[in-house]
This record gives sequence, C-alpha cells and structure tokens, in this order.
Amino acid sequence: MSVSTLDPKSALVVIDLQNGIASMSTQPHASDDIIDRTVRLAEAFRARDLPVVLVRVSFSGPDAVPGRTEVARNAGPAAPRAEGWDQIVDVLAPLADAVVTKHNWGAFHGTDLDVQLRRRGVTQIVLTGIATSIGVESTARAAHEHGYHVALVTDAMGDASAEAHANSVARIFPRLGETGTTDEVLRLLG
Repeated sequence: MSVSTLDPKSALVVIDLQNGIASMSTQPHASDDIIDRTVRLAEAFRARDLPVVLVRVSFSGPDAVPGRTEVARNAGPAAPRAEGWDQIVDVLAPLADAVVTKHNWGAFHGTDLDVQLRRRGVTQIVLTGIATSIGVESTARAAHEHGYHVALVTDAMGDASAEAHANSVARIFPRLGETGTTDEVLRLLG
C-alpha cells in the first residue's frame, strides 16, 4: 500500500534520530540512509511551512522506565552514557520547529507532543526514525489513538533486526495508518 494523501496540516515527526541511537546498526535500512531520507523530508516540509518535530529520548536515574522485563536492558538506569548520546544528530537539529524529549518508548505519553501538534492545527503525522518496532510503532499507536491520520515512511526507519522492522511494517502499521516511501511522500508534497 502507499500513502494516499497528505492533509494540508501535516507534520513530520522524527523519532530518536540522535547521536547514541543513530550510531547503532539498523536493518533493513542503515542509519545514515534513514537520516538522509529524513533530512530530505524535513527540508520539503519546511519549504511548505509544515512543521517538523524532532523527538529524542533521554533518561537517567528516576527518569528511566521502571518495571520487570524478560529481556535484559542493554543499559540500565544507572549505566553511564556517552556525552551527547541524547542530542539530535547535527544535520537534523537546525530543521526543527519543535523538539520533544520523551522518557518512554512512545512520544506522546508524558510529553507535550500532542499540545505542540494541536496548537499548529496538525491533523496528520508523517513518521520516520529508529527503532521501527519500538519508538516509531509506539508513537504511531498513540497518534492513531489521539485521532491523527498516520503516514509511516518505511524506508526512513530501521530497527535492530530486519524481522522486527518487517513485522511492524506488514502487521501493525496497516492497522494504524498508511505506509509509503520517502519518494512517495515527497511526490505528495510536490
């Protein structure tokens, strides 16, 4: 399927394209390709006076998500992170109309993302970022629940595993919105 239309009040919402996450190996699209495609989209949105919202994740100590899981966390709440790991990648930072800091997988819970979008009259979000099955999917689910139209740019996102990415794209995203490529979205913006 492909994205059928873009609302006149659409926003690009970019998930976790920050130094510490963008340095990870991602599948099926490499982080550098995801960033390049997202920059192309961000420039096109800005050229049409449509908002670009960059979302980053940052947490330490009590901000870390609590709870027991069956999968060990790579870096627990007390683990040190490299300086600047939670800063938006340099090439994207100047393109932001707003930056939202989240402390969870999804960008809506505990943030002002919904307020930022509603103040701008946004009715549709276009999502890119890392990781497809975690931050992007969680944000897409919440956007759908908040009543936004959701477009998911599948070649501008990646995951730690190709299987996790494919599962989100094939099984989850069609229930939450429409999927398409960077070039398809750029054509709709044209």
